[in-house]
Amino acid sequence: MDIGKLFGIIIFAIFVNNFIFARFLGLCSFVGVSKKYESSIGMGMAVTFVMTLASAVTWIVTKFLLEPFKIEYLTTIAYILIVASLVQFVEMIIQKTNPDLYKVLGIFLPLITTNCAVLGVALINLQEKYNFIEASFNGFASAIGYTLALLLLAGIREKLEYADVPESFKGTAITFIVSGLLAMAFMGFSGMRM
Repeated sequence: MDIGKLFGIIIFAIFVNNFIFARFLGLCSFVGVSKKYESSIGMGMAVTFVMTLASAVTWIVTKFLLEPFKIEYLTTIAYILIVASLVQFVEMIIQKTNPDLYKVLGIFLPLITTNCAVLGVALINLQEKYNFIEASFNGFASAIGYTLALLLLAGIREKLEYADVPESFKGTAITFIVSGLLAMAFMGFSGMRM
């Protein structure tokens, strides 16, 4: 196994191909949950768990079920079922262990099921023909990039509550402006090569 390739996958997933700022996937929960730093941390941990496990499980299902039986046409359906099952598992754990976080995340926790970033990482692993370790690392690193984006926006939004923002820019407008500026900042990483 090439450690340099794994390091490249991690750096590219977090900074260069960030799901929020480069691929523009998972924006619903990005904007919805990033109002408070605490809820962003909780959502980031939940997405990290789901994305990492989804990457590993979808790779196993693809290699040992879909490809041997020549039913690759069921890939999307199988991946959605895997993601939905993992999200239900995470939702039950959070509800039992941290009811306050469960209330704060609200509707956005079950929406991880339809978060296109989670499905996207599984499909990208398939497209890039990653092995099990590479797919797992890509899933984990992509989730770390997603969490980083959430935390950056949450920190800025909390500071903006006390800033003198013009009335017409308050709320969603300033959130989109800040998100665009963050995406432009992350474009600086696009020149990196593996």
